[in-house]
Amino acid sequence: MSSVLPFIVGVLIFLIGLAVSIALHELGHLTAAKAFGVKVTQYMIGFGKTVFSFRRGETEYGIKMLPFGGYIAMIGMFPPRHPGEAARDASTGFYNSLVTTDGGIGAPAEERAGTRRSVLGTMAQEAREASAETIPAGEEHRAFYLLHPFKRIIVMFAGPFMNLVIAFVIIAIMLCGIGVQGYSTTVQAVSECLKPAASTSTTCSSSDEESPAAAAGLKSGDRVVEYNGAAITGWQQLATKIEGTAGQRVPVVVERDGKELVLSVTPKATTNEVTDEKTGKTTTETVGMIGISPTIEYQPQSLGTAVTTTGDQLGQVFGVFINLPERMVGIWNAAFGSEERSASSPVGIVGVGRMAGEIADSTSYAFVSKIQLMLSLLASLNLALFVFNMVPLLPLDGGHIAGAVWEWIKRGWFKATRRGASPKPVDMARLMPVTYAVIIVLGAMSLLLAYADIVKPISLPG
Repeated sequence: MSSVLPFIVGVLIFLIGLAVSIALHELGHLTAAKAFGVKVTQYMIGFGKTVFSFRRGETEYGIKMLPFGGYIAMIGMFPPRHPGEAARDASTGFYNSLVTTDGGIGAPAEERAGTRRSVLGTMAQEAREASAETIPAGEEHRAFYLLHPFKRIIVMFAGPFMNLVIAFVIIAIMLCGIGVQGYSTTVQAVSECLKPAASTSTTCSSSDEESPAAAAGLKSGDRVVEYNGAAITGWQQLATKIEGTAGQRVPVVVERDGKELVLSVTPKATTNEVTDEKTGKTTTETVGMIGISPTIEYQPQSLGTAVTTTGDQLGQVFGVFINLPERMVGIWNAAFGSEERSASSPVGIVGVGRMAGEIADSTSYAFVSKIQLMLSLLASLNLALFVFNMVPLLPLDGGHIAGAVWEWIKRGWFKATRRGASPKPVDMARLMPVTYAVIIVLGAMSLLLAYADIVKPISLPG
């Protein structure tokens, strides 16, 4: 590492990008919720202690100490207990269930099962009561759970959708604004002579044959716009036409200093070995060459390319999440064993921050390349946030979406079977035990990734 400062700057750039991505994710939720009349009491970036906040209208906006997440607080996330359920005091019920568990090791199976149900029921009831406490008197109609399932889906999908939009915008900037490195039709160098294939000399002698390009008067910086009467739009097209005109004198139109010049060139016939991909047989063919090399330039791509690239990268990220359990085993073995960590291994926040620092500090990349690599990291981050948040488990957005979809299906079934009144809202609070389990698993995975990123980091090539 040549200097600490560039590394720190790279990490800070990444953290700012992460914070902005989180802020826009939560802004998606906030905008949709307010549009449907749900009362939002808080919009926070980060977790932990509040560093700064202000109130505008009914919502408090703020930044917290740890910028690794965010949330909005909507009133009435969970519906009240269904009529007919036995009442239970949350704290007392939890205490009683603990006592029963401690003293019920030898109790009958039915009693132990009842104990487990009471613990799970208590978790659900505590979630319902906490949700009910967020609803001010007279504003019950603004509770989140009262929204039509379709509107709840929109509110919860709006956050991940913002990450998808951010990723697309970043990829569009990379491809359409900056472009992709490729061979252009501008001549970088003109060979003064043609050397035999076996020659290792880099200088021309009086016995060497002058190259067709030099003989024709081509110069470095010329942009080939037409060859043998055909307009040239790419280097590969030009190379193919040169190869096909061996021994023929053909006109070449080049742009030099803003003016077009017409030159004549006669490609030298030479042999080229070609290997058939199917049979593996190698044959020789006669092709033309003139002795020029192309300039490598950033070539802007179409918006359609940005769309397809976003789709391709989204598919790759989805594939990583599908195989995440298997990959986490590999990360564990690498972190706590002697195995090497795979270059395609998932990377956590610590690892991505490290990569951002390495990009900023590296002397192997040009400035534009550094910008593209940094943008690529942020695009991948937002695609990962989209896929991650769409997992249909609470407390993730996908879990709330799944609950709303299920309630919508139940409403449709009630309507189709003419049962009269619509079914009660799906009691998502019953899934609180699953929520706690998911939080524990995600926390463990995050810690494992952070540890692996420290002891067995993945570095960028070069």
